Amino acid sequence: MTDNGSDNGKQRRMSGGKPSAPKRGRKTKKMDKSNATRMMTHKVKTARGRKMSSKLWIERQINDPYVKEAAIKGYRSRAAFKLIELDDKFDLIKPGYRIVDLGCAPGGWLQIAQKRGASEIVGIDLLEVEAVPDVDILEMDFMHDDAPEKIKELLGGDPDLVMSDLAANTTGHRNTDHLKTIALVEAAAEFAMETLRPGGNFVAKVFQGGTEGELLARLKASFKSVRHAKPKSSRAGSPEIYLVALGFKRRKRKEEARDK
Repeated sequence: MTDNGSDNGKQRRMSGGKPSAPKRGRKTKKMDKSNATRMMTHKVKTARGRKMSSKLWIERQINDPYVKEAAIKGYRSRAAFKLIELDDKFDLIKPGYRIVDLGCAPGGWLQIAQKRGASEIVGIDLLEVEAVPDVDILEMDFMHDDAPEKIKELLGGDPDLVMSDLAANTTGHRNTDHLKTIALVEAAAEFAMETLRPGGNFVAKVFQGGTEGELLARLKASFKSVRHAKPKSSRAGSPEIYLVALGFKRRKRKEEARDK
């Protein structure tokens, strides 16, 4: 006796088995890890009490590749890359150099000066700066009458390089801010010309149209070469550029200056 119902049941059960056709492959494209950080842009939500300008600043910091790279390398600020670029282009720092950093907070330029072989480094700032190994840091105004001698004493002689990444606190009034910045650059240049050894170099941040004509003329008379440069690591929308004065000439004696 044939049980057709039983056979049909087997067929029904077998129909749920694996298909005879080969399964189609399904691969997920691997992410390019080298491009991962560039592909991701982080947005910051506007919190209660936070201004839009603050939100945009935070957002810019989060997405800035130089900020990320500085964190990876242990640099205290993205400004470290500006000095690296300037040094690569103008050969500002050499092994054994004595260097002073005006307005050194938070210390990124001190780190690069040390990394590139400077033997004696002094940083000076009105703000408290976290210690950097083998670097002397003065918490005082570099324009104070005692500052040049204190710095020379710590360096053990005249500096080979005076550098300044100083910027005046802004008021929001363009002309006022420009005048304040120019006054700061002039003070840094005066300090450099008062302390540098013959052949020494000076680098400082300036803004807008660069250095004022009168100061530029004085620098050209005191240095073999004076140029302006904008590092790639400087933000494209920023008006900052850097003044680079190379090959300081012999300081004039006070008697010679008085006679003129």
